[in-house]
Amino acid sequence: MIGLDSNVLVRHLVQDDAVQSRKATEFIERRLTPENPGFVSTVAIVELVWVLERAYGMPDVEIAAAVERLLQADSLVIESEQDVFTAMITLKEGLGSFADALIAAIGIRAGCLHTVTFDRKALRLHGFARV
Repeated sequence: MIGLDSNVLVRHLVQDDAVQSRKATEFIERRLTPENPGFVSTVAIVELVWVLERAYGMPDVEIAAAVERLLQADSLVIESEQDVFTAMITLKEGLGSFADALIAAIGIRAGCLHTVTFDRKALRLHGFARV
């Protein structure tokens, strides 16, 4: 298994740099297989979502679609895949931020009663409570 940094994922998905995008796409599509997959950590996914939102101004629905494509790729192993899926659905349905939803999902899976926060938007999500 080979780990993938968020910048490789960005180049592959956005195709905005002729040299790096080509290298990223060739690596992901030709070197990775179900038998020798790429590993995408939750940190890389959160960073990817942040970059797509902040640097590229992508709407939440498009970002969710990009995350969904990663989740569906047979040649990728996504850390905490079910939690990432839950966060992607939250983003896709416009219910909250991807990062907040992922924090809540991981906390719930870890056995947390809830995650305390000062963030008013996060408080709208299942799994959060006011401090």
